[in-house]
Amino acid sequence: MIIEMALGFLTWDDVDPARQAFDGTSVAQTVRSLGPAACVPIRPDVPFGDPAMSTWSRGEAESRADAMSYALVQQYGRWIVGWRWSHDEGDFAGGPVGNWCCPRDSITTSEETLARVEVALREWREWLEYLAGWFEAYPLDLTDIEEQRILWERAARNLILQVVDRTGCGSGWHGHCRQVLTWFLDRWGVAPEVARGLVDEAIGGRFHSWTGPDTVVVDDVAEQLALSLRPADGRSRANAPTQDHLQRWLAVRESVPWHEIPDSGMDGPVVPLRDGVAEDIRAFDGAIAPARAEDLLSALELLRADAARAARLDFALLSSWQQHVLGTTQPPQFRNSPAFGKGGKGALRHRSGHTCPPRHVSGRECTRHRPTSRPDRPSTSILRRPGAAPLTRSAWHRGERLGLRRSPTEALLTLLAG
Repeated sequence: MIIEMALGFLTWDDVDPARQAFDGTSVAQTVRSLGPAACVPIRPDVPFGDPAMSTWSRGEAESRADAMSYALVQQYGRWIVGWRWSHDEGDFAGGPVGNWCCPRDSITTSEETLARVEVALREWREWLEYLAGWFEAYPLDLTDIEEQRILWERAARNLILQVVDRTGCGSGWHGHCRQVLTWFLDRWGVAPEVARGLVDEAIGGRFHSWTGPDTVVVDDVAEQLALSLRPADGRSRANAPTQDHLQRWLAVRESVPWHEIPDSGMDGPVVPLRDGVAEDIRAFDGAIAPARAEDLLSALELLRADAARAARLDFALLSSWQQHVLGTTQPPQFRNSPAFGKGGKGALRHRSGHTCPPRHVSGRECTRHRPTSRPDRPSTSILRRPGAAPLTRSAWHRGERLGLRRSPTEALLTLLAG
């Protein structure tokens, strides 16, 4: 999963219209200028129930829709991914967008498809602006919660009803409702992690797919949410203790009983039925930038050649692949500063290794059953190593421009190929 395209991880900072510039008059021109607009797939002329339609929809068509989302994110920012958050059981269930459903239903001719993208994009933006208006309807102050509690309750109730109306209470609508309430609390100073917990506790599993909530339930959820708020809930992110995500991952990895995971007996290269990696590069990256896809395919061949000769999976090898992809004269250097992951345009999401000394991590350390060797426990099999190595590579993200997603992917492909 590409985190920048995951709707569930969107925060109010990500989507707040006041923070995200948008020129609605240039949408049509912008959409048509993007790489995926030049290669809209053609829907096969077969009945919807035909297996060929399902294969096309979940394969080529979905990859091209993902490519369009990715290109739009690069153009507008992370907030834009909601253009595919359709009602009911579309691409992403339970959303507020009615002008897009899914590749099977929404991708037809090139012109019709691009027009749907434009309209869905505008619809998503209008919804965010509409929510912002409701958020601002009552000037709220968490430090004055005792005097304003009725206003918080009224605002929460109105927001629930707005989401009910916009989504139609189809499949998964309650997920977006939880998100909107969390956005609302975040807007008025409640720490996001606290807001999520308070919203979940107030709802208490009482919202369900395909069912509109009773008035009594809506009122009670809003009341419980307002009653649960405290001035201390507004602790800022700056005051929150900094987490070392690398240490957290190493602790999790240490606790996994890798030796107890069943083994199928496979101990060699995986022989696939199809080349899914190459197909994904051609469909997704090829739609965004054909030259980029060619570079990635070339790097894939290099990776597989190194795997075939049993090359040591270490920093130097990863750097050589990155040099090939980036087309630089020198490989990426070993980075001695902390790693920062960003969501959208600049929002800090993740920091790794800020308390740990910089060091290289060998392929052997990534692929064994745990970070510290234990002679009484065997190494993991070919089925277990892919689950551990990419995550460890991601945690020990130590290369300048090494690629936080690309590097773990390469480690995984090497293990599968070798």
